Amino acid sequence: MSDDELIPGLPEEVARECLLRVGFDQLPAARSTSRRWKAEVESPFYHRLRRARGMARPLLALAQAEPPLAAAGPANKYAGLSTSYRLVLHDPVAGGWAALPPLPGAGGLPLFCQLAAVAACGGERRRLVVVGGWDPETWAPTDAVHVYDFLSGSWRRGAAMPGPRRSFFACAAVGRWVFVAGGHDEEKNALRSAVAYDAEADAWVPLPDMAAERDEARGVYVGGRFVAVGGYPTEAQGRFAGSAEAFDPAAWAWGPVQERVLDEGTCPRTCCAAPAPAAGATMYMLRDGHLAARDATNNGGAAWRAVASLPEDGRAVTALAAIGDSRVVAIGAGSHGGEQAVYLLTTEEGGDKNGAAQSWARAAAPPEFAGYVQAACCVEV
Repeated sequence: MSDDELIPGLPEEVARECLLRVGFDQLPAARSTSRRWKAEVESPFYHRLRRARGMARPLLALAQAEPPLAAAGPANKYAGLSTSYRLVLHDPVAGGWAALPPLPGAGGLPLFCQLAAVAACGGERRRLVVVGGWDPETWAPTDAVHVYDFLSGSWRRGAAMPGPRRSFFACAAVGRWVFVAGGHDEEKNALRSAVAYDAEADAWVPLPDMAAERDEARGVYVGGRFVAVGGYPTEAQGRFAGSAEAFDPAAWAWGPVQERVLDEGTCPRTCCAAPAPAAGATMYMLRDGHLAARDATNNGGAAWRAVASLPEDGRAVTALAAIGDSRVVAIGAGSHGGEQAVYLLTTEEGGDKNGAAQSWARAAAPPEFAGYVQAACCVEV
């Protein structure tokens, strides 16, 4: 192929329209076709056009068990645990699935790792960051960081997470930053410390400590802030607090503790929010068989409202993710260990966004992508 033309014999604008329609899983192949295609798909203009044409859609990055599922080892109390996990991408709108290349090295994907999608190169280039977790062979916590580039289709090793080797920490991303807070150390002591990873500079910086220890807190980016929701201190051991703390990146400081964000004793595992730049001020979670939403700017109490009832055959939810435009994706089954399916909640034409005309669309996961989902995040590619 000539490096002077995008596609020989086609006008430039027609050839560009063809390239804009390259699927998310074919971008690395397109990039390696020629020097001209490489320059095209790496250009900020190309990615702005993809978004403008609706070609860049929200995808789910999932840490998913490889079938068959197995429960073994020290963590067998966690339902559906497999000692072999991989990363997959799912397009919940079009229904496509694709496995990502394995992490470099023979160890495999860490158990209980956190996933975060960052925007590099001025926000035009998306990368997936895998942070921490447990070594799948030794069950020891790891400080490893791996960064996947969706254009090159390759991994690189990131700078190790500083401080104690923490597990079950709050984690969320905005822009090029990945925020980490709380969790527990190797002695099971709950932590209040926090750090942030700059994916462009490949460097970590310390954050001020939170006001409270928060083991197993949930991290979301909502309302312009990184929010650590729930969690519990060392002496509580599983008795979740209903409070939250929000970090303002502009002020580089934590705000006052927000009480009654959740009911006391509620696990925050299903809390989620749409990714930036689509992020608004709405946080979602599952409550009493319903999808519920809350205005994150309301600090006066747990003002949750029911949005939609979960389908009866999908109430054992393993992952929940907001993907923007009031759309929410739940992955689950009718019972623990049942057949996994993907449920996409959308607002029907003519309906409002408060649940009056919303419905779940169900799509069964293919057998090769039906494993238990341990972590999920939304990324636009």
